[in-house]
Amino acid sequence: MIYLRQATLSDVSAIVPIINDAKKFLSGFDTDQWQGNYPARSDIERFINNKEGYVLIVDDEVAGFSALIAGEDKAYTTIENGDWTNDNFAYIAVHCIAFSDKYRGLGLATSLFTAVFTLGYERGIKDFRVDTHPNNKIMQHVFEREGFVRRGDVTISDGARWAYQLEL
Repeated sequence: MIYLRQATLSDVSAIVPIINDAKKFLSGFDTDQWQGNYPARSDIERFINNKEGYVLIVDDEVAGFSALIAGEDKAYTTIENGDWTNDNFAYIAVHCIAFSDKYRGLGLATSLFTAVFTLGYERGIKDFRVDTHPNNKIMQHVFEREGFVRRGDVTISDGARWAYQLEL
């Protein structure tokens, strides 16, 4: 059984190792993404306290984490080398996508995005945005496989990112 639910502070002890797994995984590629302090335990707790943290559950175990930010995401306000398809703030930005090493490679990103799209659709939101490091070929492939289209470049706190959008 696979489903998405809002994370609680009691999930933090399961989420932190997942984030650490993802940081270690990314360190094997030519990218500095997630090689600093972000995302830290405090970021995870902030997402949860803001009702933006979600966990993907597989067979009653926390297998993944992501943050879903509805409305304007300041990191996405300015886009360079392209444009969003619309200028409204009725979108969900999906950040901090991470899966446990135990579940990596099992196609859980598809389950995650299916749940996110359903959640957004039920809330009347049909616009979804994500970003990744220019050298993170794995996430670029995942985004494109899930139907996202590269729209340009955004700058976040730790550098330039490729920005993607999907509209239902």
